[in-house]
Amino acid sequence: MTSDIAETAPRRQKVQAAEVGTDILKGLAELAPATSLSRLAEHVGMPASKVHRYLQALIASGFAEQDPATNHYGLGQAALFVGLAALGRLDVVKVATPCLAELRDELNETCFLAVWGNRGPTVVHVEQAVRAITLVTQVGSVLPLLGSSTGLVFNAFLPDLETAPLREKELKAAGAPSPTTLQETVEAIRTTHLQSVHGLLMAGVNALSAPLFAAGGRLVGVITVVGAEPGFKAEPDGAAARRLLEGARLISARMGGEVL
Repeated sequence: MTSDIAETAPRRQKVQAAEVGTDILKGLAELAPATSLSRLAEHVGMPASKVHRYLQALIASGFAEQDPATNHYGLGQAALFVGLAALGRLDVVKVATPCLAELRDELNETCFLAVWGNRGPTVVHVEQAVRAITLVTQVGSVLPLLGSSTGLVFNAFLPDLETAPLREKELKAAGAPSPTTLQETVEAIRTTHLQSVHGLLMAGVNALSAPLFAAGGRLVGVITVVGAEPGFKAEPDGAAARRLLEGARLISARMGGEVL
C-alpha cells in the first residue's frame, strides 16, 4: 500500500504540471502574438514566479520563445507545428464540403463528415436531404465507435492507442460485438474501405461510411450517407456505395492521400 501511494504521488504531480503547462500555452495563444510575464500571469491566474518557471521549460522544449528586445513571450516553433497539424485536420471540412453536397444531390440522402474528437467520432458538417435523419446527423453529434458505421471506420484505421479506451468501454456494453466479430469487421473495412450497417444505431436507419486519408496514409475523417428504409438500402455493392467511394477517393486525393 505504501509503495502504491509513493508511486501515485509523482504521477499526480506530473499530471498537474502538464495541466499547468497547457494552461500557460493556452494563455500565450490567447494573448498572441506576444505578452509580458505580468500580463500572462494575471491572465492565467498564477503567481508570476510560477509562470516564469514553466515558461523556461516551454522555451527549452521549443513551445515558447522570448523576444530579447522586449522580453515578451510568445508561442515557439514547436507550438506552431502542433497548431498547423490541427489546422491540417480541419482542412478536410473545406475539401469535403463540395463533394458531400454533390453526393446529397445525387443520392437524395443525408451525407455528413465526421472527424475524431476528444470524445470520439464527431459530426462536423452535414448536407441534409429532404427526408433528413436529424437525430444522428446534427453537427456536434458524437457517434459510438462500435455502434455506427462511422465509428467502425475510425476503429479500423486510427491508431489503436487513440481508439482503445473508447473501444474497451463499448465492448463491455450489452449487445457489443465479440472480439472475433469485431476483428473480422476491421479486416473487411481495411480491404474494402467501406462499412455498411442496417439499423445498428437506430432501427430503420441504414448507413454507408468511407474513410478519408491525407498524406502518409493518415486518417483525417469519415464520410457517411444515411437514410431510412425502405428508400435507402445501404447495399455495399450498390450504386450509392460506389458513388460514396468515388467521393472518398476524390477528397483523399485532394488531401494528398493515396487513391486506391
